[in-house]
Amino acid sequence: MSETPVLLWLRRDFRFHDHAAMAAAVKAGGPVIPVFIHDAQVEALGAAAKWRLGLAIEAFAKALEEKGSRLILRRGEPLAVLRALIEETGAGAVHWSRLYDKPSRDRDTEVKSALKEDGITAESHAGHLLFEPWTVETGQGEPYKVYSPYWRAVKGREISPEIDTVSELRAPMHWPESEKLEDWRMGAAMRRGAAVVGEHVHVGEKSAQSRLAVFLRDHIGHYRSERDFPSSGATSGLSENLTYGEISPRTIWHAGYRHMEEGAQGAEHFLKELVWREFAWHLFYHWPDMASRNWREEWNGFEWRPDNNDAEAWRRGMTGEPFVDAAMREMYVTGTMHNRARMIVASYLTKHLMTDWRVGLRWFEDCLIDWDPASNAMGWQWVAGPGPDAAPYFRVFNPATQAEKFDPDQRYRRDFIAEGRAHPTKTALSYFDAVPESWDLSPKAGYPEPIVDLKEGRERALAAYQRHKG
Repeated sequence: MSETPVLLWLRRDFRFHDHAAMAAAVKAGGPVIPVFIHDAQVEALGAAAKWRLGLAIEAFAKALEEKGSRLILRRGEPLAVLRALIEETGAGAVHWSRLYDKPSRDRDTEVKSALKEDGITAESHAGHLLFEPWTVETGQGEPYKVYSPYWRAVKGREISPEIDTVSELRAPMHWPESEKLEDWRMGAAMRRGAAVVGEHVHVGEKSAQSRLAVFLRDHIGHYRSERDFPSSGATSGLSENLTYGEISPRTIWHAGYRHMEEGAQGAEHFLKELVWREFAWHLFYHWPDMASRNWREEWNGFEWRPDNNDAEAWRRGMTGEPFVDAAMREMYVTGTMHNRARMIVASYLTKHLMTDWRVGLRWFEDCLIDWDPASNAMGWQWVAGPGPDAAPYFRVFNPATQAEKFDPDQRYRRDFIAEGRAHPTKTALSYFDAVPESWDLSPKAGYPEPIVDLKEGRERALAAYQRHKG
């Protein structure tokens, strides 16, 4: 048994089960010192994502304490922080889980190279995805650009078993100093919204595992037929936990696959949705500027409007289109938004309101607790038109007909719109408690008139598309 400590650098992998980096750190035999570093990337997170990350850190720190360990918190540039901890503790190795966005890759490459030059073992491990992005390619050795062939390429791949749960992390004789999480004020930008959204979060590994179990028991059989109905409760909600690594995609895959083999009707479609996340990261790895540039260059110069007053009405959930407004309000109350609703609000902003997709992307980045850079970028580009595997521009979601189809009993709209109702729901009223006071909104005010006629908005969008095509 070694006496040389090992640093376990945690980022978005707050779990004990199926955690390759943690298992490798424990296997080294020495004391394990878990550390989280508040760096420039953490500082740049949107309000909701940073707040929710803080909750993940807090929950995992408590879980570590239950195992006789601790989470060391430090703020600063990662290489400098790790070198300081190595100096303080005598650690001989650093292990971490890979991330795949360009800033993280560049940072981690620099850290690994520098630590190895220092004579320190530095190892990165898989765990955030089912498939490393560079391992899936076409017969021509190129990355996939369309989902369906990507799915066919990976659905038959053998996925290795989950790594056993780490039950114990050996503690060092002396712990290094740690900063206090409350001093980081990770929820400061949420302001009063934190109290509202806090009633809807599911934080930590135990909560994630419970969520998966309930979904598999109660919903997977009718997942395919009901997943597009926002009020059905048919989705798993696991995007929140996947974002912070409170559950691994491999755990979800194997559980879903077992149910598919047992004949569960919706299981294969559920697995396809998990692979949709993989496809987003596949694209984001190969096209790292997807969050800022049109994926299809022929869309450069399209006459989208920059931010505008109509977009502000959209942000506030005050467009006068009940399905759109209900979806935006769901985000302020719960921190998430149903996937069908995300498509509808994105289409409305980029097509009916002719507003640049990046305006919406940045707002989601600030407001979603399950914000994922790859899924967010691909989703917005897919709906707007310039993205890979995109919905054609002439496909303009009509929020009124979408509401008739996917919210026929108006339950979703009642859940989140209070104006004009004698007995509004708690969630509908919570919207007014969550949004900035500066918006000066009241449930007693009248519901707004539509800011754009749906037919006119659609025709305007199609005319702009035709002009752009030439």
